[in-house]
Amino acid sequence: MTQTDTGVPDTVPVQDAGTPDTDITTSARPAADLRNYILVTAAYWADTVTDGAVRMLVLFYFYSLGYTPFQVAMLFIFYEIFGVITNLVGGYLGARLGLKATLFMGLSTQLVALSMLAFAPQTWLVVPYVMMAQAFSGIAKDLTKMSSKSAVKLVVPEDAPATLYKWVAILTGSKNALKGVGFFLGGLLLFTVGFQVALMILAGLVLTALVTTAVLMKGDLGKADKKAKFRQMFSKNRAVNILAAARVFLFGSRDVWFVVGLPVFLYQVVGWTFWQVGGFMAIWVIGYGIVQASAPAIIRKRVVGPGSEPDGRTAAWLAFGLAIFPAGIALALMRNVDPTLVVVLGLIAFGGIFALNSAVHSYLILAYTDSNKVAMNVGFYYMANAFGRLTGTVLSGWLYQTSGLVGCLWASVVFVLAAGLLSLLLPTTIAPRTRPIKLESVAE
Repeated sequence: MTQTDTGVPDTVPVQDAGTPDTDITTSARPAADLRNYILVTAAYWADTVTDGAVRMLVLFYFYSLGYTPFQVAMLFIFYEIFGVITNLVGGYLGARLGLKATLFMGLSTQLVALSMLAFAPQTWLVVPYVMMAQAFSGIAKDLTKMSSKSAVKLVVPEDAPATLYKWVAILTGSKNALKGVGFFLGGLLLFTVGFQVALMILAGLVLTALVTTAVLMKGDLGKADKKAKFRQMFSKNRAVNILAAARVFLFGSRDVWFVVGLPVFLYQVVGWTFWQVGGFMAIWVIGYGIVQASAPAIIRKRVVGPGSEPDGRTAAWLAFGLAIFPAGIALALMRNVDPTLVVVLGLIAFGGIFALNSAVHSYLILAYTDSNKVAMNVGFYYMANAFGRLTGTVLSGWLYQTSGLVGCLWASVVFVLAAGLLSLLLPTTIAPRTRPIKLESVAE
């Protein structure tokens, strides 16, 4: 039997006279699962590009209208709040309805959110209305993300070769790079065609992804469990709970200066244009995604050693190392070092270590959970992720307005240290699971 580069058999074994029909189904299933996962990933790519673009469009459009940094941050509050709720409820829906249903729900909701802003009269584009549209966008993004991330666990066969793991790692890591493409696209579209025309273009992208996925996807992605209970969303797994708490602080440490403080600082203090800020943040996020896609090789070579997988101690030491960079940037700005040089170099270093830390978290959540609880545990985990973003977003606008970028950076240091201390409580060994997971299978 030969294999393709992905590690999936390209031929089905000939059935013996005494072999049940289910043998052929089992042999063919990995290829079907992989095909569906590619479609899920492509749909999430479209949603990710759109989500990043909308973030830049809303931020700069309303800041240019005279909104303060804190007021701009408030526009994203419902986006983050409903992200928390969606990750909690989304895991339950994914278990009850199947991941295919939650994917289509996410894309459809994103289409509604974009249409609300693209086709609304100018007089409707006020804070409450934009917050409502952002709420729908937050629901959409996290439904599609939960569907895609959960599919990683389901698509990996029990006896899959290492090449398949590596291929899936590249797929998942590339999503983060496309977030950066969205940042650049948002700034560019605002600069060239304006706010509402840009949103119409993005709505067309999501509609194309929705129709294509609906037409080409065959069968289901995972099995619906009609017996799943909502109370099961709250994990009884101590390791999952600790990891979720660490995740809150890790992502709060990024967004407390990245969401509002950094782009406003680059525009207001450094003097960059909208598309220059969007382009720089795009390059940063693309690099971040590349590092995450390469995380398995980097971590084994530089952190845990060949043949080993990361554990709770790995996450802790990466977090403690990460704290050095926002502290260094803050100290340099306080000493009036060239802000362009400090922020650009400091953000690059921060992004590299943050990407490794995040990738280890994403490996650990799958390593700590059983296959039959993956949708719920991943949903709970990304609920914590969204809560960290919510906290960071609110503080980013308020701290920048009261203490500048330096205040945002010191808050980032506190958050990272908290994530590191919590990670010290994580298990240092991974118990055997119903389906083995390799580091190559995930990249947040």
